[in-house]
Amino acid sequence: MSFHLILFLAFGAVCAGGAVNLLAQRHPINSALSLIAVMAALAGEYLLLGAEFVAAVQVIVYAGAIMVLFVFVIMLLNAGEEEETKGSRVAILFGVPGILTGSVLMASVVLRHSGTEAVAIGALPGHPTDIAQLLFHDFLLPFEVTSVLILIAIMGAVVLASKPEPAAGKVD
Repeated sequence: MSFHLILFLAFGAVCAGGAVNLLAQRHPINSALSLIAVMAALAGEYLLLGAEFVAAVQVIVYAGAIMVLFVFVIMLLNAGEEEETKGSRVAILFGVPGILTGSVLMASVVLRHSGTEAVAIGALPGHPTDIAQLLFHDFLLPFEVTSVLILIAIMGAVVLASKPEPAAGKVD
C-alpha cells in the first residue's frame, strides 16, 4: 500500500468521523468545531490531489473565515444545548430505506469506476493564475454578491439577537 493511499484513507477517516461527530453533538459550538475538523481533513485531501491553492483556500476561507462567522453567530444568539425529542416515524420509515438505497448506489458507482488510472500529482489543470482569473474576472459579480449576502446574514443575526432597550424616561 502506498503512502498516498494511507494518507488518503486517514484524511477520509478524519473527515467521516468529524461529520458523524458534527451530527451527534448536542451543543452547537461542538458541532462547529467538528465542522472545522472536516474542513481541515478536506484540505489534506486536496493537498494529496496536488491542488495546493484549493487546500489553502479551504483552510483560510472555510475553516478560518466562515467558521469564525458561524461561531460568532452561534455565540451571539446564545444557542444552548438542544432539547431531546423522539424521532419521527416518517423519518425512520423513509430515512432508513433511503440511506440504504443511497449507500448501495454509491458502492456500485465506486466499484464500477474503481479501475481508473492514477493521475500524476500536478498533472491536472487548475493553475492558481487560471483560478484567480476565473474568480476575480469572470465570476467577480457572484463572488461579491456572496460576500454581501454573508454580511447581511451577520447583520440580521445581530438584529435578531439584540434585546430592545427601554426608551429613555419611560417607565413600564
